[in-house]
Formats: sequence, C-alpha cells, structure tokens
Amino acid sequence: MFSKIIVVFPGQGSQIVGMGRDLFENHPVAREVFEEVDDTLNQKLSRITFNGPEDQLTLTENTQPAIMSVSMALVRVIEYESKKKIYEFSESILGHSLGEYSALCSLDALNLKDATSLLRKRGKAMQNSVVNLKTKMVAVIGLDIKKVEKIIKENSVGPKELCEIANDNCPGQVILSGTENGVIFISDILKDNGARSIVDLKVSAPFHCSLMDKASYMMKSYLNDIALKDLKSNFISNVTAEFEQNSEKIKELLIKQVSSRVRWRESIIKSTNKVNSIVEIGPGKILTGMNKRINKDFNLLSVSNLDDINKFLEKFKDIL
Repeated sequence: MFSKIIVVFPGQGSQIVGMGRDLFENHPVAREVFEEVDDTLNQKLSRITFNGPEDQLTLTENTQPAIMSVSMALVRVIEYESKKKIYEFSESILGHSLGEYSALCSLDALNLKDATSLLRKRGKAMQNSVVNLKTKMVAVIGLDIKKVEKIIKENSVGPKELCEIANDNCPGQVILSGTENGVIFISDILKDNGARSIVDLKVSAPFHCSLMDKASYMMKSYLNDIALKDLKSNFISNVTAEFEQNSEKIKELLIKQVSSRVRWRESIIKSTNKVNSIVEIGPGKILTGMNKRINKDFNLLSVSNLDDINKFLEKFKDIL
C-alpha cells in the first residue's frame, strides 16, 4: 500500500530518436503537448524528436525542449487516465537540470508555452556561452564525492584552466566540467587515486560550471519576464538540495543552476525522508539507475511510454 510518491524528471543525455512517438500517435492529450511546443517554437520539433536525424536532436537548443515535451506528454496522459493532477499524489517533485522546468510545469507553476520558450533560450545560451575555448565534461566512476572535492581543492589546474564538479549524481558517480586541459589534468590525478574509470561525455558545452556564467546572466533576463505561480506540491532545487516554495527565490535558483553543481544525490536523500517510491517520468531510465545506487531499497519505476503508463496506473492504483 502506497501513500504518495516522489516524481523526478530527467535532463540532457536521456534523449533518443523516436521518444514520445507512441504517445503522439495514440493519445490526443499527448498530441496536444507536442503540437503546442511546435507552435511555440514555430518549428516542427516533434518531427525531429520522432524521426531524427540524431545530430539535430542532440543540438542543445533542440534537446532541452524535446525532453521536456516528452515528459509533459507523459504527465498529461497520466493525469487524463487517473483523473487527478500529478501533484495531488506526489509528496515532492524534482528534476535533473533541465528537468526542473518539467517539474515546475507539472506543478502548474510554469505553463507549457513559457517552459518551451525558456528551454529553447536556455539551450542556445548554454551552447553559445563558450566560444573559441576547448572544453570537456567527464564522468568519474568509483570515487566518493568528498575525495573528488579534496583532490580538486589541493591541485591547481593553472590560471587559465578550470575543473569543477558539475553533478553529484550518486555514490561513485561524479561529473566534472571545465576547460579541456583542466579536466584532463584532474582526471589523471583521480585515476592515480583510485577512480575506476573516467568516461568522456559527448556534450557541446561545459555545463554546470562557472564557464556558464554568461548563460546564467542571459537566463536572468529571460526569467525576469516570466511569472511563476504558487507551487502545488514540494519542490527541491538542484542548487540547494532543499525544499523551496518561494517563486522569486526559485527563479533566482534557476538562474544559478546553469552554472552551479547539480546536487542530485543530496536532493534524493532529502526528498525520500517520508516516502521511498520514486517514479521517473520522461525518456530513458538514467535517473532510475542513479537513484538505485543512492539506495537499493527504493521502490523505483520509470515511465517513458504508454506501456509504462499502464504499469504505473496499475501499481499505484490505490493512491490514484
């Protein structure tokens, strides 16, 4: 018997060509989401999402609204079938990086049109924040966050180089971001100090580090024109790993989030103080995998298509 659930929304890296197509083809409320996103962008983003080419989908300015559109299509179908808003049976709702916009949209704090527009601008700002600079992001596997922090603090990468922690995802998985030479320098030291592996990430910019300060500044101007409504359930910020309710503070945190560490491990620990059932809504199962490494006893479910929605409705029928 379940009381409530935690809902989490994925970020960049979870995209795959064809995501959301079954929703569009089989459910009118999902189709409305994709059509509204297309209309807002004045672009057939749904066509790229469903059919590719992959190099177009992986452009940051396309990836971010595309992932959000799939997440929100899933939310709308769940709400239609359950006759309840998702926040009515959620103890808390949070998202990983761009997933925060999906989370706020599901909380009715942000409407779909504004979320779409903001993510297109956010993607472009992040993409264009670093020009004529060689940058890099890697996943460090097998080291504790405290050890990674200590090594970065004790080893200077030089005056024109940078290496910072971008994501604290789960035990044994830390993401580094910065200049190419800075990240390679720290990565080599981490390998000498017990890192099981260093995995290069195929990204177009060094996300969630201070090289994104220009993008944060641009997001400030974009968010100034947006009115966030009151949240209908608990929300945890990537930046603070704390419950946040004040809409103006949340806007400030969305600005900071672009160039700040994603504190996912801490956020999940915070959110599961009362509830241990976590449902990932969006393409892929990346967050579900990370959450399992945070606590193997969590009750986990990922929802990325119509079949998954049916499993969700059956599993949690007692609270719907």
